Formats: sequence, structure tokens, C-alpha cells
Amino acid sequence: MKAAATACATAVLLPLALVILLTGHNSAAGTGSELAGAPTAEAKRDIPPAYLRWYLDAAQTCPGLPWNVLAAIGKIESDHGRSTMPGAQSGENHAGAGGPMQFLAPTWAAHGADGDHDGHKDRYNPADAIHGAANYLCANGAGKGGKHLRRAIWHYNHADWYVRKVLAQAARYAAPTATGRGAIAVKAALRWLGTPYSWGGGGPSGPTYGIAHGAAIKGFDCSGLTQHAWARAGARIPRVAADQYNAGTHIPRTALQPGDLLFFASNTDNPATIHHVGIYYGHGRMIHAPHTGDVVRIAQFTGDPHREHQYIGATRPTTPHTTDA
Repeated sequence: MKAAATACATAVLLPLALVILLTGHNSAAGTGSELAGAPTAEAKRDIPPAYLRWYLDAAQTCPGLPWNVLAAIGKIESDHGRSTMPGAQSGENHAGAGGPMQFLAPTWAAHGADGDHDGHKDRYNPADAIHGAANYLCANGAGKGGKHLRRAIWHYNHADWYVRKVLAQAARYAAPTATGRGAIAVKAALRWLGTPYSWGGGGPSGPTYGIAHGAAIKGFDCSGLTQHAWARAGARIPRVAADQYNAGTHIPRTALQPGDLLFFASNTDNPATIHHVGIYYGHGRMIHAPHTGDVVRIAQFTGDPHREHQYIGATRPTTPHTTDA
């Protein structure tokens, strides 16, 4: 897809009456390995400890690759090595794939790894297979996040349903570092990682078809995503980013918590020039809908010169009877 020059900002300048309501490196359905959300209770219960360690270690070989995406692939391909289907333990399945990460022999020859450093590359050895999967995903751009990650997962098994299934499972394996209302907003946004950006799209109920050049795309623009996420947390906030900035409690950067809204402006001395909003995820990252041609994703904003230059402040939406995030 080709990204348009215009981003979320222009959409926030549209009158509300015109709006049709209904995841440095980026990553989807979680974070890069060194910044990953902690394994959830489901992950700890479902993933054998050795496999969990291998997923975490292998993801580190590809900066930006989410460990939980590797784990989700391992779950789907072989139930973390527990499957008794042909090819999981030995031999090959009907397609010629074998091992816990279900590698075809030619693909393994190109991307196999010696994950346990025993001098051998064996696709039936789980440590090797998981590191090989990280190599293969990385070679297909997974470390770049967003649509690149989706495309890399698609290359693993050429089906859109497979991509959706992997991302859904990955989201269940990694927990956002948030509590209270902020955690609810973060989780609501994470559900839509990989959803297309749609100019004027999205609202409290979820993704919608947008307007103008977003009319044929069902998804979110930046403020549509934040409005939806906080609606799920029980807060009613305005539709456009500049109004959202004026609707919540302003939070100093040193006190940011997951779920807080981050705002970006052309002129940081003038809130009227706010053109983008994202949801703070923790450790300098945000969940946002960037621009036409991209998808909802997690991205680093701390240390990103463009974002740092345009950062104007943050707010914490309030919900009825509480001021907690």
C-alpha cells in the first residue's frame, strides 16, 4: 500500500457531523522482544517454560519482532510441540512441513538456526525451530512492525485467516502494562492492531467506513481509535483530536500511565494545531492509527525525532464517578 502524505491530522479538522461513526521499530499484537508486555496468566499456563524462554530469546535476535507472535505461531502450528499430528514430532505432514514450527525442508535450509548452540540445525529441535522461525519472520520484515509484520506472518502460511488467528492469539499471550481504566482502553485498542487506517473512520462502537478517501476503507483514524478505546473504558470523549486534548486531565510526561492520550501538533505552542493522537502503551511507546495506507500499530514515540518535535502534551480521560485512569 502506498501511504498518503496526509495523516490523522487532517481528519480532525473535519466537522463532527461529517464523520461516520460505527501496534525506532514498530510491532503489532505486542511489542518488540526487549520491550514486550509480560506473559499473561494464559501464556504462563499454556506455554511450557522451556518454550517460553526460547520464544523470548529468539525474538531478541530480530529487534522489533514480538515474542508473543512467535509464541502464537508455535501454538497454532504444533501446540508448542504437544501436537500428535503428522510432522509435529517426526516425519512431515501432507504439505511436507515438519517440526514444532512446521518448516518446509527448503525453507529450513535457508533460514534454519542452531538455537541451542549444539552445532546442529534441526527443525525438530524446538530451540532450533523457534530461532529459525524468528529468522524467517525477520527476513520477511517482521521487525518493522505494522503491515510488515502482517505480511511476514502471511508468508509463514499464505492465508489471511492465519494472520488474524496469529495476531489474536498473540494478544492473549502478552499483557499491556496498565491497570484500571487505562488498562481497559489499552486492551480495547490492542484488539484492533493491524486494522487499516481510514480517514474519518471509527468511533465508540469500533471501526467504520470513513469519508472522502477513507470512504472505501473500514477502519480507524487516530481520534476514532482513541474515542473507541476510551468508550470501552467507560469514558465519553470528543471525536476530534484537538477537542480530546481539551477534554481530559492534563498529565505531565513524567507521570504518564498506559492508557493516557498523547497529542502531537504542528506548533507546540498552539493546541489548535494538534493533528495526531495516540494511546500511551508504556516504555515510550504508543498505540495509534498513523495515516492512510498504514494500519493500527504500536510505535515508539520517545526518541523519535519527528514525534518528539511535535509532542504537545498528554491527557487522562475521566470516567463517571472516578478520576482514575
